[in-house]
Amino acid sequence: MSLRVLIACETSGIARRAFATRGHDVWSCDIEAAEDGSNRHVRCDVRDGILEEGWDLLAVMHPPCTRLCRSGRRWMSGPGKWTEPKKLPQGRTLAELRAEFEEGISVFTACWFAPIPRVAIENPEMNDLAKERMPMDLPAPHIVQPFWFGEPAYKATGWYLRGLPEMVETNRLPEPERGSDEWKRWNKVHRMPPGPERARLRSRSFPGMMAAAADQWGGHALQEAAA
Repeated sequence: MSLRVLIACETSGIARRAFATRGHDVWSCDIEAAEDGSNRHVRCDVRDGILEEGWDLLAVMHPPCTRLCRSGRRWMSGPGKWTEPKKLPQGRTLAELRAEFEEGISVFTACWFAPIPRVAIENPEMNDLAKERMPMDLPAPHIVQPFWFGEPAYKATGWYLRGLPEMVETNRLPEPERGSDEWKRWNKVHRMPPGPERARLRSRSFPGMMAAAADQWGGHALQEAAA
């Protein structure tokens, strides 16, 4: 038995290949082309109808979240809610940032309300402005770290889950001494210099984490289907 799985908002193919290796009928979609040139990647906006095509499981890997997360809150508002920010990113307007905020809200809620029984959306913990626009029943994010799954890296990764269990660590690595060279390497995601590729590289999935997701979420769905 296999599942129909949609991996949305990912171009690397890392999550798609993890589920495919386990025999599932899996497709990815994004507005950009797949890095691996796969013919199982649909280039589209996830809101353009693909969510209604009878999937068993939806994993949304890297939806637009820069304006929804707590670290991006200072650019959206000053003290209180929706007051004038003290400062804006260089070369950006408040109208552009708010349009990005609305885009993030739209993509997240479209995926959360999709007619799919099992949904996992990767997103950092949200700021108060974004939380006000979220579904009332949205759970707190389940936070995991790559080093719980054999990846020597720090990157707190939040998963908003519907119909799926929280991930269980599979291969927890011992953490390096704080401040050591190895510790600095583990923090490479956070230490990346500015540049046109920074956002894409920072958002790449970790193969170990995606292998665990494919095993645990896929296994959970198969058990439900067999019951």
